[in-house]
Amino acid sequence: MARTRHFKDLQVWQKAMQLTRDVYASTARFPKTEAFGMTSQIRRSAVSVPSNIAEGHGRLTDRGFKVFLANARGSLFELETQLQLAEDFKYIDATAARDLLEKCDEVARMLNGLLSVLKTE
Repeated sequence: MARTRHFKDLQVWQKAMQLTRDVYASTARFPKTEAFGMTSQIRRSAVSVPSNIAEGHGRLTDRGFKVFLANARGSLFELETQLQLAEDFKYIDATAARDLLEKCDEVARMLNGLLSVLKTE
């Protein structure tokens, strides 16, 4: 597969970065008692998605890239779970949660598409 020159050129990385910024903005309004709990965990999950995409892009093989894309996908699913819990606990309203979850779905579709075109060596 022909690679983009830089991971920043990947649309999935760009979308994951925007999702992370949106997650940080939303979690800034969480209760202060959750600073070391859900707020921290949600932010770590969100940051992990574009970070894994970037690190995987730096690998020299498609197989290596796939491993990190799979890690990004796992972190994204973790993030979705935590966002659902945050909504259940009323830390985030339903509209904001729905918006973030839709962005998660978009990133997931993009990751799945990229994973499907990478050949296994």
